[in-house]
Amino acid sequence: MPEMSGLERMMTALRREQPDRVPIWELIVNDPVIHALYGDISYHDFVEHEGLDAVTIFEDFRVVERFDEVTYRDEWGIVWQVEDCGIAYRIDGPIKSEADLDHYQAPDPDADYRLQTLQEAVQRFKGDKAIVFLTHDAFEFSHYLYGMQNLLLAYVENPEFAHRLARVVIDYKKRVLIGAIELGADIALTGDDYAHRNAPIMSPVHFEEFVLPYLQEIVDVSKDRGVPFIKHTDGDLWPILDMIVDTGIDGLDPLEPIAHMDIGEVKTQYGDRIALAGNVDCGELLSRGTPEEVVEAVKETLAKGAVGGGHILASSNSIHPAVNPQNYRVMVEAGKQYGQYPLDPEMVEQYRTKNYIARYGA
Repeated sequence: MPEMSGLERMMTALRREQPDRVPIWELIVNDPVIHALYGDISYHDFVEHEGLDAVTIFEDFRVVERFDEVTYRDEWGIVWQVEDCGIAYRIDGPIKSEADLDHYQAPDPDADYRLQTLQEAVQRFKGDKAIVFLTHDAFEFSHYLYGMQNLLLAYVENPEFAHRLARVVIDYKKRVLIGAIELGADIALTGDDYAHRNAPIMSPVHFEEFVLPYLQEIVDVSKDRGVPFIKHTDGDLWPILDMIVDTGIDGLDPLEPIAHMDIGEVKTQYGDRIALAGNVDCGELLSRGTPEEVVEAVKETLAKGAVGGGHILASSNSIHPAVNPQNYRVMVEAGKQYGQYPLDPEMVEQYRTKNYIARYGA
C-alpha cells in the first residue's frame, strides 16, 4: 500500500477501515511537553516535528477583563485562573439565577476573530493533516456558566431552566461549528466530559433528558455537512455508551483504561459502528512509567483496538504538563513502528489478552 497522508489515515480510520498504518493524534498537547522536547516552538510546529496525522484547533476568544496576571474574565463572563502549569480552570460564572439567564447574551459566534487559528491551520495543513475542530455540546459550558453543583440540582428542581441554559450554549456552538466546517475543518469534535473514573457525572435518565438531545443536535450539524464526528469524554461511560453511540458519532475518544474503558471490550461491542481513539494511559503510565512499559502498553492497545482498522492511537486524555516528554516520544515512535498494517499477528496474539492498566489499580 502506498504511503498515505495524515488526512487519509485519519479519514480511513474513521470509516472503520484499514489505512497504511494506525494514525497518531492527540486531543491536546500542553506547552510544557512541547517546550521540553523542542524549545520555544508553536503547537503547529510541534505537530510537524512529531509527524502527527492530525492537528486540533480551538475557537478563538478574547479576554474582556483581567483581574491580575493569572485571573481573567472571558467573553462568556466566565472567570478563569491560570495555574502554574499554564492550564486555566474555571473559578466562577456569570449566571446565578433565572433572572441572570433572562438577560444573558452569549458571545457573537460569527466574530471576525473567532476562527482565526483555524484559518491559519487550514492554510498550513489542509489536504495533508486532518484538521480536527474542537467545540462543545451543551453540558460543559452550562456548568461553566452556572456551576456544576447548581446545574445538577437544576436537573431535579428546575428542569426548564436547565434546558434554557443548554439552548443558549448549543445554539452558539452549532453556529461556530458550521463556520468551522465552511472554512475547512475536516473533523468535528466536542470535548464535554460526562463521567468520572467510576461512573457518569449524572444518572443515565438525566443524561438522556438534559445532555443527549443537544449532543444529537451538534452531531447532526456535522454529519449533515459530510464531516465525521468524534465524541471526546473522559470517565466510565458504560451506563450511557449505547446512547452516545446511537447519536451517529464516527469516533470515540479517549477511552480511559483506568476508568474501566478497555479498548478491546469497546471494540468488541461497538467496533462495527464507531472508530476508537486512545487509550494509552496518561495519568500514571506516561507520567511515571518506564519507556519499556510505554512500548508494552502501545503494543497492547494496538492489539486490542487496531485489528482490521478503525483505530487512532492517542493517550487516555491529553499530553498534560505532568506527562514525561520522553515517554510521549516513545509512545509516538512505538505507534509508528508497531502500527504498520498488516499488524504483526504474533504481536496481536501475544498482547490482545494483556491488561497493563491492572498494575495501576484499575
